[in-house]
Formats: sequence, structure tokens, C-alpha cells
Amino acid sequence: MSTHDFTAGLPADITGRLADHGRPVFRASRTRLFAAGSPADRFWLINTGRVALDLPVRGRGDIVIERLGPGSVVGWSWLLPPYRWRFGAVVTEDVRGVEFDARAVRALIAADPAVGRDLNARFLAILADRLQAARNRLAELYSYPDVPPHVFL
Repeated sequence: MSTHDFTAGLPADITGRLADHGRPVFRASRTRLFAAGSPADRFWLINTGRVALDLPVRGRGDIVIERLGPGSVVGWSWLLPPYRWRFGAVVTEDVRGVEFDARAVRALIAADPAVGRDLNARFLAILADRLQAARNRLAELYSYPDVPPHVFL
């Protein structure tokens, strides 16, 4: 975990405390990690593999908004009430990574303001990137409504 992009530059004590709430995982290709609207109770650091973030769009089905690979973080909706996923996520290439218990990490953030500032700043950057990617993707889709969504990927 200490070599993951997300934890780069984190003080060792924060990395260690965060690691207490994570566990190594393997998720096979075509596994749905979560669906939009379902409870957001975990997040992942991807070491290997790929995940597609999708969004249900009326009349178009689940549209891939962004593809994430090694060094990426999957999930931020667990940070904000009502703790429901804003997007969905599907493994597109076998993933090895670290899965975190969101409730435990929220408690860690709440208990220590220094940890909260550092982790929240990192997740805020992820949130901004994801929302920008979603905006760009939806603009592409609606600019060319007759072009199949996969053409843009």
C-alpha cells in the first residue's frame, strides 16, 4: 500500500493507521464492484487490473464514464451521506488491490483532524477528477446522440 499513488507522501503513521482498515483482494474480470444507488461501504486502491466506472443513462443503458487502472482509487461516495454510490463500477481486467472498510476509515478521519485533512484532500482531488470525466463523457454522448457510446472509448 505504501507504494500506491494515493498514499505517496502520506506520513508513515497515517499510512499504517489506514492500512489497519484494508485487506488485499482479487476481483475477477466482469465482477460488478457496485451499482449506482447501492450502499457505499468500501473503496479500493488498484495495484493491477482495470475498472470501468459507469452511469445509468435513461434510454442508453449503463454508459462508461471513465476507465481506471493501476495506481487509481475506486470509490469516494462512502465519504458523503447518504453513503450511496453515485456511479457504478465493473472490473474489466482482473484486479489485485486493497479494499478498505469505509465505516472504519470514516471513524479514523473523524477521530484525528490531521488524518481527516490529509485523506479528505486526497479524496477531494479524486472527486473533482471523476466529476470532470463524467461531464466530459456526457457532453460527448449528447453532442453525438446517434453514435454508439463505445465509439468514444
